[in-house]
Amino acid sequence: MHDGQNVQKTSTAVRITHLPSGLVVVCQNERSQLQNKELAMKVLHARLMNLEIKRQQEEQARIKGEHIPAEWGNQIRSYVLHPYKMVKDHRTAYETSDTGAVLDGELGPLLEAYLLGTVGKGEG
Repeated sequence: MHDGQNVQKTSTAVRITHLPSGLVVVCQNERSQLQNKELAMKVLHARLMNLEIKRQQEEQARIKGEHIPAEWGNQIRSYVLHPYKMVKDHRTAYETSDTGAVLDGELGPLLEAYLLGTVGKGEG
């Protein structure tokens, strides 16, 4: 009594578990256990590579932070020199009327306001 020509008499399925990640790959497409093992290892390798690529992309995105394009409307500071004098930092709302000092490179108060995250008015 024959059940069919393609009935396999031995079990050739292979299950591979990658313990560190918990990934499980099952392969039973091929006729031999060795072929199934080789194919399962290739599939496991590809899945592990995909996981690593995804992890690296997430790490890069975390390091890079939110991307804000440099365009009009994203200004950091305003300089008014006429009819009155004022420098305003839009990130911290820090203002000073000592435009000459800021233009000469004295950025200490501006940097301090930014680093401290304080909102307020400067001198002058």
